[in-house]
Amino acid sequence: MSLPREPRLTFDPRDPRGLRGTAPLLDAWLSFGERTPLPFTIPGHKQRTDLVGEVVRDDVPLYGGLDTVKLGAGLLAQAEARAARLWGADHCRFSVGGSTHGNQALALAVGAPGDRVIVQRTLHRSTLLGLVLAGLVPVWVAPELDERTGMPLGVRPSDVAHTLEEFPDCKAVFVTEPSYVGTVGDVRAVAEVAHAHGVPLIVDAAWAAHFGFHPDLPQHAIALGADALVTSAHKTLPAWSQAALVLWRDGRLDAARVDAAFEATHTTSPAGAILASTDAAVALLEREGEVMLAGLIDAVARARLRLRLIEGLEVLHGPAVDPVKLVLLLAGTGADGNLVEAGLIERGMPVEMADRDTIVAMATLADDDAALIAFTDAVSDLVEAGRGAPRQGVPTAAWAVQPEMACPPRDAFFAAREVVPLADALGRVSAELIAPYPPGVPVIAPGEIVTESVLTAITTARTFGVRIAYAADPTGLTIQVLA
Repeated sequence: MSLPREPRLTFDPRDPRGLRGTAPLLDAWLSFGERTPLPFTIPGHKQRTDLVGEVVRDDVPLYGGLDTVKLGAGLLAQAEARAARLWGADHCRFSVGGSTHGNQALALAVGAPGDRVIVQRTLHRSTLLGLVLAGLVPVWVAPELDERTGMPLGVRPSDVAHTLEEFPDCKAVFVTEPSYVGTVGDVRAVAEVAHAHGVPLIVDAAWAAHFGFHPDLPQHAIALGADALVTSAHKTLPAWSQAALVLWRDGRLDAARVDAAFEATHTTSPAGAILASTDAAVALLEREGEVMLAGLIDAVARARLRLRLIEGLEVLHGPAVDPVKLVLLLAGTGADGNLVEAGLIERGMPVEMADRDTIVAMATLADDDAALIAFTDAVSDLVEAGRGAPRQGVPTAAWAVQPEMACPPRDAFFAAREVVPLADALGRVSAELIAPYPPGVPVIAPGEIVTESVLTAITTARTFGVRIAYAADPTGLTIQVLA
């Protein structure tokens, strides 16, 4: 008598975690790959890999690929509605333009040209350029800085309240939570302050797609009372580059206006593969997020403990820091973060950010103990090889610059301009945005006065090997100012 055979498990390399059936856009992407289509639609490569190679193999369009050109199946709307439910929002849109697109869409969704909005100064440059597009006038609120490390914390709710009292005509409050270095502020209190003045709170949560999906993580901004958030599915979740979500609640925001702003700044040919990866990442987060995040949180905690054994190295940690962010402060070791970064690149371990005194390493759902052990071992070797006399750390310049606005950003963006040596620009009004990158936080924006602190920030960034981004002159030796 033969024993009954157990059913043989099959493994689909295109769907390794068995998400098929839980994510409509992923289902459509997988189904497309199982057919042999002969499309007469864009994209022009038509999935033929004999023309430019494998680089186009998985590029499937939304229109005429995942769905019909007329979107007859409504797959994108289904996927977005499920994500909205998961975050407890009323609406969600999937973007293929990253959080940059989401931030700019939300800037277009509030107020009218000339209206004021309160904006946390450590904003990403995408929000600032969203203000240019929308013609909004920022009223800056600086975040609190940690006295010891110089790292940015959240904005004080009392500062937001004071600013709203001083400028009661402001139409919205924009904050970045968490910060680029993973520090977390009091979003709930800021939301209460904004709502007490009848305006929406909009949160750039690009680095926090994982927030709210494990009890040891901070809650996400929607759960804390924010009216809208933007988050990147490609940062801590396993989606394609450029994948992002815009989520918002009804009440203080006009849903039709947000939709119109989203469409106005989005491509009309969205990449279906990016959308499908967003859908798959959301499905994974819903089904396995808490378990996977538990493993990641534990692995990062162990990595932090190993890194803290390196003499002089400080690792940001504590209740006001994202538990899965790895931010290393090197000044106490005397090692140069740029040289440590170069060594990590040689070992195939590029990091998110490095300057002389700081290294930011991203840990995501794709990481495990083995990866983090390899990383911490490499950091230990490279720091020891470059160890020198301890020094006073110099925080990233963008955190501490106090802006002096001479005219609204939009006015300066379109004004006549001239190029002058940076050293001769003191007191002039900048016509351009300059942001050491990473983190992409402006040290000066269009319409702001070039002050001594701005000159120092740009010079220091250049000296410490930071890329001077978005400037007309990437060397940082000249600057465009109003003529």
